[in-house]
Amino acid sequence: MTYCVAMRLNAGLVFLSDSRTNAGVDQIGTFRKMTVFEQPGERVMTLMTAGNLSISQAVRQILMERTGDGPSLWNAPTLVDAAKLVGDAVRQVYERDAKHLRELGIDFTLTMIFGGQIGGERCRLFQIYAAGNFIEATDENLYFQIGESKYGKPILDRVVTPAMTLDEAAKCGLISMDSTLRSNLSVGLPLDLLCYETGALRVTRFATIGADDSYFQLLRRTWAQRLKQAFADLPDANSKANTDASANEPVRAPIPTVLPKSAAKIPD
Repeated sequence: MTYCVAMRLNAGLVFLSDSRTNAGVDQIGTFRKMTVFEQPGERVMTLMTAGNLSISQAVRQILMERTGDGPSLWNAPTLVDAAKLVGDAVRQVYERDAKHLRELGIDFTLTMIFGGQIGGERCRLFQIYAAGNFIEATDENLYFQIGESKYGKPILDRVVTPAMTLDEAAKCGLISMDSTLRSNLSVGLPLDLLCYETGALRVTRFATIGADDSYFQLLRRTWAQRLKQAFADLPDANSKANTDASANEPVRAPIPTVLPKSAAKIPD
């Protein structure tokens, strides 16, 4: 029960997550889905999780406790190496817990978004699955979503481009989140928003957005008003303009409001 989205742009990276973990009539849980690993001047990495909360917390704990001389997020030479370490942590939790969860009828569900920048390497973004494998964002596929992704996808498909500024991408992400909040009770405030500028190698823009955030409320109201206005401005299905535009098209029989008896009969 969550929604997270991240975008990889020429200007950098944008991460946005909600904080809802369960939503019932009399029980609502809130846990942060975003974790930032930062070594200022050297590396910044962000992890967002969706799925079973105990599994995601176990993976995060392993990653945070790996320090010292062994392989860790703090000494991985590239983002790909860091993503492999995240995948290894997922497999470690699976080996320990999956059998016991299965005996109780609980699936091993986990999906993660992981990205950032190490040294002079370019910004990179990955989606990591429950098997520990992952895929990377490309110029053709600039964003990843996890959790309740279907409601907020249309705006991303129509708007996101590599040339967007971080501010534009953050606005797009918040509109995507608003669509999800409006249509699904299992996603909820507060939100965590992180905008990372390429080459900064430190977190400079992070915000927690609650129900009283003035910008987010303005964005939600304006977006709803503009959508309604755009809908009102469209020609009706039976308008003269629509009829004229289709004058050269083949004539189609109208859809019957009541099926004829022959059409409703089930053959022997």
